[in-house]
Amino acid sequence: MATKPFASSADLAEKEQTLEVLADGVYALTAEGDPNVGAIEGEDFLVCFEALATPVAAADWLARLREHTDKPIRYLVLSHYHAVRVLGASAFDADVIVAHENTRALVAERGLEDWKSEFERMPRLAKQADSVPGLTWPTLTFSDRLTIDLGGDRGDLVLQYCGRGHTEGDLVAWLPKHKILYAGDLVEAEAALYTGDAFHRDWSTSTLDKVAAFEAEALIGGRGAVTHGRAAVDAAIGQTRHFLEVMIREVGAVRERGGTLKEAFENTHAALVDRYGRWPIFEHCLPFDVSRLWDELSGVERPVIWTADRDREVWNQLQD
Repeated sequence: MATKPFASSADLAEKEQTLEVLADGVYALTAEGDPNVGAIEGEDFLVCFEALATPVAAADWLARLREHTDKPIRYLVLSHYHAVRVLGASAFDADVIVAHENTRALVAERGLEDWKSEFERMPRLAKQADSVPGLTWPTLTFSDRLTIDLGGDRGDLVLQYCGRGHTEGDLVAWLPKHKILYAGDLVEAEAALYTGDAFHRDWSTSTLDKVAAFEAEALIGGRGAVTHGRAAVDAAIGQTRHFLEVMIREVGAVRERGGTLKEAFENTHAALVDRYGRWPIFEHCLPFDVSRLWDELSGVERPVIWTADRDREVWNQLQD
């Protein structure tokens, strides 16, 4: 079998971006499986959700947003700490950068390593990487819930921590007035899950239960198209849960019989590929996913920090 190119290093084709206006002043930009971003208008300010990988990439998004609104950006909300979500923050010139308190701790603990790791895994997303001025530090954090009054008749934006999932610090952004949920990477709509920094058992149970309890009528996941309608939202949450459950079942079975990490990867790949293999970044993610889950089921409570060298080691062990 030919060796597969490392992670997404060979994925150099530009993706078509789609800007959707989901309600008055509510925006989402999707890009065929690349990271999604969004924005919500307050009465006289903007809240932006996610920052992309570099200021240059973020500036392209903001130029499209400015075709619809010229309101100043008061809040930039980051769903979690991963580099391709946060390192474009300087382009927003936001008054406040909001994240969960665990996200700020993760930036301090592993932000530099994650920066190098993700840019080597996904070089196409690192548009003009030298434009990144440094790590992105939240200036406002919370532990459970934070409500932003949007002013006028626009209602509230509720930022909620639903528990450990994709990382220790994922938050969602909920617009009760419109029943629209920005779910970050806790839910993917026809894009493979990255779980290399995850807590699979919490995510697949209590965390997704809390996400589902919003009963959203539109959902913007971390990647993939916007999901419209209650049935479709429930299906997106369900397929995210199923992906995790299959991983837990397959990796757990191999561990219990004394098998190897390589066997766990092969069995998990075989169990998932028919349903999910066509999804963006499936082959990229799965070695890192299985490696983290193997550790978790072996009693390693918190994810081991990914470095560029460790990335290559795991890839060569499992995906060649």
